[in-house]
Amino acid sequence: MRISSAELLKGVVRDIVHDAGRGVPVAEIEMDGEVFYLPAVQGLYVGQVIEAGPEASVVTGNIVPIGKVPEGGLVSCIEHVPGDGGKLVRSSGAYASVVSQLGDRTIVELPSKKLAEVSSKALAVVGIVAGGGRTDKPMLKAGKKYHLMRARHRPYPRVRGVAMVPARHPFGGGSHKRIGRPEPVKRTAPPGQKVGLIAARRTGRKKR
Repeated sequence: MRISSAELLKGVVRDIVHDAGRGVPVAEIEMDGEVFYLPAVQGLYVGQVIEAGPEASVVTGNIVPIGKVPEGGLVSCIEHVPGDGGKLVRSSGAYASVVSQLGDRTIVELPSKKLAEVSSKALAVVGIVAGGGRTDKPMLKAGKKYHLMRARHRPYPRVRGVAMVPARHPFGGGSHKRIGRPEPVKRTAPPGQKVGLIAARRTGRKKR
C-alpha cells in the first residue's frame, strides 16, 4: 500500500488475525480500495477507522510521518527509508520513543536502547506493538516448541556438535563430551571446518 505524502487517507480495520510465523497479531486494513496488513498495536480493534498521511491525527493506530509525533511519543513499524513499508520495531510488545526532532531528521530510541536517525517524512504507526509479554509464558511441552519452530522453518531440537560422531561435525567423536582442542578456527578454513568461533581474537569473559 503506497501512501501519498500529500493526501489524507482513511481506512478501516477489517480483522485482526493470527499468523503462524509471527509472535504478534496482524491487523487487516482496507484503505482506498486496497487491503494490506500491519502488526497490530495495543488498543486496536475491529471496525476502528485508521487515518494515514501527513494530515492524520496522532492517535493510536494511525499512520503518520514520524516528524509529526511529539517528543516522547511511542511509535512502531517505522520506515527506515520513506516508502519501504516499515522495517523497524515490529516484534511483539516493542516500541520506539521519539527523542528529538531535528529539522528534516528525527532521532528515535529503539527497543535495543540505541539511537537511530530517520527521515521526518518516514511513516510510523502510533502506539506499542500488541502481544507484549508473549515470552513470559512457558512452553511447558517440547512438542509445542517444536511446532512453533517448525512454523518458522528453524531446526528443533538442535543437537550439540560434541554429541555427534566425527563424520557429522568437527567437534564430534571420542569417549567424552568435549572438543579436545581449541575451538576457534581460521578464517581461511574450508566450509566443513568453519564452525564455532571463527577467527576469534579472544574467548571467555572479559576481565574488568
